[in-house]
Amino acid sequence: MHAPLRVTDNRSSIRVGAFDSLMESVRSCRHCAGLIPEPRPILRAHPEARLLIVGQAPGQAVHRSGIPWNDPSGETLRRWMSIDRAHFYDPTRVAILPAGFCYPGRSAHGDLPPRPECARLWKSPLLASLPALRFTLLLGRYAHLLYLPETRSRSLAETVREGSRWLPDYLPLPHPSPRNRLWLRRHSWFEADILPLLRNRLEALWREPAGPPARSGITPPNPLFMPTGVPET
Repeated sequence: MHAPLRVTDNRSSIRVGAFDSLMESVRSCRHCAGLIPEPRPILRAHPEARLLIVGQAPGQAVHRSGIPWNDPSGETLRRWMSIDRAHFYDPTRVAILPAGFCYPGRSAHGDLPPRPECARLWKSPLLASLPALRFTLLLGRYAHLLYLPETRSRSLAETVREGSRWLPDYLPLPHPSPRNRLWLRRHSWFEADILPLLRNRLEALWREPAGPPARSGITPPNPLFMPTGVPET
């Protein structure tokens, strides 16, 4: 586990202060007031984080608690990752920036898609403030399209099965929602072939030396991201 960020000079202090100010601005965002039930951006990050987790948008349970992935989906995700809650919620290790930061509300078929305004307003400045990121885990089609727009013409299964194509920078996975249990049963290769890729990449990630990577494979999200009509898996 990384030690907390140590401020050693005025330049470091300025960087930390700017990051804290940015996070406060995001958490105070009310851009979608009137378009969603209640603006409450939910995210976690720290300039030392090596892993970025991109989901879809908070559900009702997470909206109430304010803790990302504090639900059955999160339990499944942590099992996939072979990580405990303490390490998962350590922001110096793991940044959590969903495709949409606020609970979007419901339709007759389930939760609405994440609002696109979050990516347009906040994702690029946030990513620019996370210099240590080395690996991004993309959970569900909205996250895939946000960071890997070339997957639009592929099915979810095709994108996930070709996961090694985007390593070591990205790994697209299905969303770990209980609603996807049938998909997981139908695609037994996921647990047999893809989860070992995930766990091996994470083991290597935690062994890498601290500090910014020699190169950054983390690119700003697609500014034209429009999730309307994309399946929830």
